[in-house]
Amino acid sequence: MLNLIIVILLSYLVGSFPTALVFGKLFKKIDIRQHGSKNLGSTNAFRVLGWKIGIIVQLIDIAKGFIATLLISKLFYGNLPFENRTPFQDITVVQIIAGISAIIGHVWTVFAGFKGGKGINTAAGMLLSLAPIDATISIAIFIVVLIFSGYVSLGSISAAFAFPSTMFIRENFFGVEIDGYHTLIYFSIVVCVFLIYNHRGNIKRLLHGEENRFEKWWKVRWIQIDAPFKRRRKQKDI
Repeated sequence: MLNLIIVILLSYLVGSFPTALVFGKLFKKIDIRQHGSKNLGSTNAFRVLGWKIGIIVQLIDIAKGFIATLLISKLFYGNLPFENRTPFQDITVVQIIAGISAIIGHVWTVFAGFKGGKGINTAAGMLLSLAPIDATISIAIFIVVLIFSGYVSLGSISAAFAFPSTMFIRENFFGVEIDGYHTLIYFSIVVCVFLIYNHRGNIKRLLHGEENRFEKWWKVRWIQIDAPFKRRRKQKDI
């Protein structure tokens, strides 16, 4: 039991590393919590700190999920302190627990008053290590949505929804045998709901046509997905 607790705590601390906050103070001498959306995620880092620092922040946040899932989990040895009713080996269950702990650390970081990012990048790191094909497809969907809309939040929400959907389609329609599918699919749905819930403010702004858009990343502009929302807002103003 003790070494599992150690894995959980270390994974949480790794996930809690406030990358955007540290890089903001280190390179720009600012507290990113006082700028932009005041969020400690990579999107706000791109907006406030610039694309170069934003990429570094994003890669480190993704790495936190990898480190917890693939490295810290190896500190576990012995048997689980509870009955493992999943088709996974004990170490895989520990990897899932470690990954979730890192995501929780990123969202509620102890180093910044328990207010962090929204967990997308750290979750991506964890999911890439557990189900690389499904996670890669989800990342591709994120990029496509971003290019067509310019909204990082919409891309993140789409990617979160795409992960369990991709897994379900591959298993049930294309006959791909995914190890531990009947456990992993439920786990992925929980992660999806959690990530979308963290974007509830963004969803509200998207519906009202008030969400900030990255113009430089909005490459395909023949689809005006927010036009109905903007018309609705104008009608209210009138």
